[in-house]
Amino acid sequence: MRSFALPLGAAFALALGIVAVSAQGPGMRGTRVEPGQPCPAGTTEVRPGSCQAPDQPAPSILDYRPRSTLVTPQHPVPRAKFPAIDVHGHPGSLTSADAINRVVAEMDKLNLAMMIVAENVSGDRLTQTLAALAASPHKDRFRVMGGVDFRNVGPGWAERAVAQLEADVKAGIVGVGEIPKQFGLNTRKPDGSRLKVDDPALDPLWAAFARLDIPVFIHTAEPQEFFQPLDYTNERWLELSLFANRRNNQPGQVSFEELITERNNVFRKHPKTRFIAAHFGWHANDLARAAKMLDDFPNVSIEAGAVLYDLGRQPRTARAFFVKYQDRIMFGKDSFQPNEYPYYWRVFETEDEYFDYYRDYHAFWKLYGMGLPDDVLRKVYAENARKTLRLGPKS
Repeated sequence: MRSFALPLGAAFALALGIVAVSAQGPGMRGTRVEPGQPCPAGTTEVRPGSCQAPDQPAPSILDYRPRSTLVTPQHPVPRAKFPAIDVHGHPGSLTSADAINRVVAEMDKLNLAMMIVAENVSGDRLTQTLAALAASPHKDRFRVMGGVDFRNVGPGWAERAVAQLEADVKAGIVGVGEIPKQFGLNTRKPDGSRLKVDDPALDPLWAAFARLDIPVFIHTAEPQEFFQPLDYTNERWLELSLFANRRNNQPGQVSFEELITERNNVFRKHPKTRFIAAHFGWHANDLARAAKMLDDFPNVSIEAGAVLYDLGRQPRTARAFFVKYQDRIMFGKDSFQPNEYPYYWRVFETEDEYFDYYRDYHAFWKLYGMGLPDDVLRKVYAENARKTLRLGPKS
């Protein structure tokens, strides 16, 4: 069992623990606990019911970097086995030839056939991006999603939003999104109240997506632990300690379950609108719940951006899920960091065991390969995206 040393804030508790156990008598360093009771801070269980503190200074969670002695076959995958489409692309501005060329050069190395630009932009910035791509020799390597501005929702907003959507569709978008996490989390109405995901004022917009046959790529909520107390039982403690703006656990803030309920209300109320739930709908840590979402809402698909740490730590369960729902899962990466894509290829394609994830602050655990069948890989990598986004056959 891997145990982490406590940060400096627990040093005092550790010192107290050593004093307490040493007071039990010569040669006795343990603290007894009842079955099911956790060990005191600064100690770990060394025998059933017996907790003990180390006799060496404990490193912090940042400095504990054990070398693994495990020897297993290693099969890094620098290029996807089949040409892939990234439906969750954030490549930055693509309004110049140089920027487009730089991104395409990296895509070629990774075997990315196409990237869907999901920057949630509309109006002038959108038309500039579309124009730059149309003038590029690489125009077939990109498609662009439009955006929605959810500020100032009130009288007349829906009519303006639908008119802008129609203009963006005419300009050439293939969907709308990524509708950002701020929507539902902290976007406000003019009266200062939180704009709920299922606010009835938004219904004309969701209905317009169905009429125009344009999918909605929607990011609702954040990982569940972002909404939980920042204590030493929170598996995202390090990330939340690094990024204060990810702490959605303050008094008065909306809860994870409230956001998911509101999102599902929209899925249910608009069955003819096609939704793509970003980040597995934040249910990659609970694939039974992800399965229920897909079973309850046939109009919903999911993409795998930024949840590899959850898929790779449950390879057998994740593999069975991908096989069962192979027609409704799409590959997406989120942040465009070319050196991180091969971790996805390796989890999806190999059966490697116990290898590193690319960001320690996301996950301190290791990854395992799912070994997906080729027919499933082809769908997840590209075929489902072509079908969902109406991209046409492979060129």
